[in-house]
Amino acid sequence: MTVAPHRDEPPGEAAARPGAGGGAAPRGTAFPAAARRLRTKVLPAIIGNLAMTIIGVIFLLPLAWLILAAFNPHASPGVVTPRFSLANFTQALQSGASGAIMNSLYLAGVSTVIATVVSTLAGYVLSRHYVPLKGAALVVIIFLTGLPVTLLLIPIYQIFVSIGWLDSPFYTSLVLAATSVPFAIWLLKNFIDQVPREFEEAAAIEGSGQFRVLLTVVVPLIMPGVLVSAILTFINSWGAFLIPLVLDANPSDTPGAVGIYQFMSANGQVQFGPLAAYGILFSLPVIILYLISSRWLSGGFSFAGGIKG
Repeated sequence: MTVAPHRDEPPGEAAARPGAGGGAAPRGTAFPAAARRLRTKVLPAIIGNLAMTIIGVIFLLPLAWLILAAFNPHASPGVVTPRFSLANFTQALQSGASGAIMNSLYLAGVSTVIATVVSTLAGYVLSRHYVPLKGAALVVIIFLTGLPVTLLLIPIYQIFVSIGWLDSPFYTSLVLAATSVPFAIWLLKNFIDQVPREFEEAAAIEGSGQFRVLLTVVVPLIMPGVLVSAILTFINSWGAFLIPLVLDANPSDTPGAVGIYQFMSANGQVQFGPLAAYGILFSLPVIILYLISSRWLSGGFSFAGGIKG
């Protein structure tokens, strides 16, 4: 079968077109396309999945050791299959783990409530009211967010000595709350900025005062942000070690992060089994808090349909 030349095309150029005369396309055109796809899509995906798998294994190995060692009465630094036993948990509880966890709950709970209330009020003021030098204040807040608390610990200790606040869980929780307030203010201000002012104006028209508007209109709308701020504050206070160690030397007030050192003897020997069991017990409140709050966090942050007209 002969391909007829185009009406405006010279007869000699009809044979030069690809596929003219029933011929196949050049062999080299398919291979570069496949190689380009392999180089730009397949190889990066393989490398990325391999890197994520390696990182996941690196993070899972300590967790696997923690779980296996907690149920192994003869735990060692290596990962071995244990003979199932609850002796390590019994020893951890008898060594004061329950009291230390309750002390941590008190410190974390009080500091979370204080930091959340203060940061919500401050974030609302910075978002809705005129504040002189607001930009400079936000810069200072961001700077304080990254400031190491160890730089201020010695002056804070001297202040506590002079006013008699040492060895007090409540005053220690105030310092823990202060370490989380700058970031919480910055976070909640950004959430409040997203709330349309029309909601507050409508509540004000109905006769609500400003504080009631904040509690009944703004706070429910920014509840995901409040929960995120509270969870971060709780975790920060829950794992605090240096501040309770320096400001509260009372043995009955020892929190969980400080009490973990009771499983390390003076000559450097470590009780790996009770230490792993203590670590699991110490992690349970944070895990439970996340599971309880996840239903609110999964709700999202949307004002769709809230304003008409």
